[in-house]
Amino acid sequence: MSAPTLTVRTVMHPDPVRVLPDHPVGDVLLLMNRERIGSVLVCDAADRLVGIFTERDLLRRVADAVPGWRIYPVADWMTPDPHTIPADVGWEEAMTAMTRRQVRHLPVVEGERVVGLLSSRMLIARRAEYLNERVEERTRELRRANDQLMARDLELVHNLRAAGQLQKSFLPHAPPDWPDLRWALHYAPLDHLGGDYYDFATPDADHLGFLIADASGHSVAAAMVAIMTRFAFAEVAHSATRPGDVLAALNRRLSGVTEERFVTAFYGVYDRRTRELRYANAGHPYPLRYNAATGEVKPITAQGFLLGVIPDEVYVEKTVTLNPGDAICFFTDGLVEARNEIGEQYGTDRLTECLREPASEAELVQRVLKCQRAFCSDTPLTDDLTLAVCRFQSDDTAVSPANWAPV
Repeated sequence: MSAPTLTVRTVMHPDPVRVLPDHPVGDVLLLMNRERIGSVLVCDAADRLVGIFTERDLLRRVADAVPGWRIYPVADWMTPDPHTIPADVGWEEAMTAMTRRQVRHLPVVEGERVVGLLSSRMLIARRAEYLNERVEERTRELRRANDQLMARDLELVHNLRAAGQLQKSFLPHAPPDWPDLRWALHYAPLDHLGGDYYDFATPDADHLGFLIADASGHSVAAAMVAIMTRFAFAEVAHSATRPGDVLAALNRRLSGVTEERFVTAFYGVYDRRTRELRYANAGHPYPLRYNAATGEVKPITAQGFLLGVIPDEVYVEKTVTLNPGDAICFFTDGLVEARNEIGEQYGTDRLTECLREPASEAELVQRVLKCQRAFCSDTPLTDDLTLAVCRFQSDDTAVSPANWAPV
């Protein structure tokens, strides 16, 4: 409920002291001193305003007054026909009027009847009191609004946390148990919900597919797109061994339903009989392959447009043969686009250096994350981050079933 408007009626003195025009000046001064007031209204017998006598009137005349001036009628020393102001005028207009007319007292009238007296001291004091009341009222309103927002925020955080747990439940708990492959993975949405997504598919006993995808943005909107990607992938990937066909099918299903958002994705299908990885890319950061035989780290490149933008996009496939000891690092752009305090990106060159030294898949993930955190220092991340490392090994050195290491 808003406070009433501050008007002259709310700040005036409603019962000002009145004297008759023939009242002696000396008696008027005694009255003013006794009442501790700086002015009196001079009214006739019919209570009509004829003038005002103030301390200023006294000072203006007393220096030149002749002896015996105290018995002079106040009508001789008053300001006749003073400026007046209506009772329902706002206090800002009253303050302006007093400043413009250079007076500190204004009789308040309704018609010909005096209903009060306004003084600058009274106006300023009441204005300060009024503003304090308004501040207190607004403070109470803001406190109530803040309490409501805090309650809604707690509810929202609770719901987002629950939604985040639900989203994580859509991710695979572990990859298929193939002894020739070992995996380690780090998944860290920026908020409770994220736009990153990864999944596995086994079209048949000899093929294992791995998808890593990133919906633009983060939080709720990106998470919804990621979830749509998950359901679309579940529809097509478990019966197809061609990664280009899978990305094309995902693209058709996402076109026109993601509004202004898009999805980057890399999908590779590993053939355990030939040790070949056939893959296709939809605008996603290139995975990096560590070659155990040469010690080199090189990107696995393929061209393709983002998902959900061009419905008829064709995704070209490529293949790479993998040998025991080789490792592939899959990641979303939240890893390499992280910045330090001067705005410099972590970048793929630093990631490549982290992958050159041989290590287990879990150690590689930990090394990369440690390197990125050291580079960024205290600068917070601004995007979701997913990092997966897959290491290939011969069947006789594989350890099963401990081939999954969430990090």
